[in-house]
Amino acid sequence: MSHGPQPILMRTTADGSSSKQATVDVVPSAEPVADSENCDICAQVLTTLGTFAAVRAVKAYRLRVELTPPVPQLPCLDHEAMLHEGIAPHAAAYVEDHESGELYELVLTPSKRRIEIDVASTLREHSQSGRARLLERLREQFPEFSYRVNKVSWLRGDRRVARACRAQVTLREVLVGSDFDRTARALDRLRTVGALMEKESRVASWSVRTVTGPFLAVMGFLVYQGLGELAPELGEGTVTLLQAVLVGAAGALFLYFGLKAVHLTEMANRVWKRAAEFGLILAERRRLGDRETARSPAGEQDNKERQVDHV
Repeated sequence: MSHGPQPILMRTTADGSSSKQATVDVVPSAEPVADSENCDICAQVLTTLGTFAAVRAVKAYRLRVELTPPVPQLPCLDHEAMLHEGIAPHAAAYVEDHESGELYELVLTPSKRRIEIDVASTLREHSQSGRARLLERLREQFPEFSYRVNKVSWLRGDRRVARACRAQVTLREVLVGSDFDRTARALDRLRTVGALMEKESRVASWSVRTVTGPFLAVMGFLVYQGLGELAPELGEGTVTLLQAVLVGAAGALFLYFGLKAVHLTEMANRVWKRAAEFGLILAERRRLGDRETARSPAGEQDNKERQVDHV
């Protein structure tokens, strides 16, 4: 398979002449995974958002978004880690309102012309009235888009995840805080909490697996034997109903504990992903800050002094 022109390595001899040494195959460039039109739409929307809100970070899934000035960018961990694909390319942006200072997460899906406000990720960082004002502004700026508010889910344990994260570090500290070292230590604690939650879920899961089978077997034997002796007095139909109810109730109880273990595992994974996401944002903020410092006059002067000292 041809990959285009192949560069030729030249070898220079002692007399200054050159001779052909070998050819080197050019590695083909990676195929683009992002549609340019979707990328342009995201960039335009996020740039327009800058008129009334500051974009603090962008999480992209199968998109590349170029912004000026640059902001921390990272992959969308929630969807990159899913077991299946088929999710439409999208970009989620953490934005801070210029007037109120409230934080929001906006999820932009350009192919579907849809903007969503995710409440769980910014719990207690904005008010309902502020969210209503934001929706009104978005509808004025982008009338061609549809809008949806993703509220907190009790089934997924959104509030518990948010409380576990906020007990160690807040989203505001990660996005706009100036004490990077303190935030990094808080993220280490958050990762530890997530790891402990995952271990607790393993203990609960294995406990249910170990106990359920033998317990149901013994209970089933006792129930059917004990109630079977009462069949002449209570009647066959009543005894059969009681046997089914007791064994079914015991099975439902262990099913509940098993689902709780799975639920705790899901929440532990989400806590860990939040810690990983916050860590990536913090690392990007540090990188961008170092680059700005290096470009500043003081930074250039420091670089010149270091070069002189090195010489």
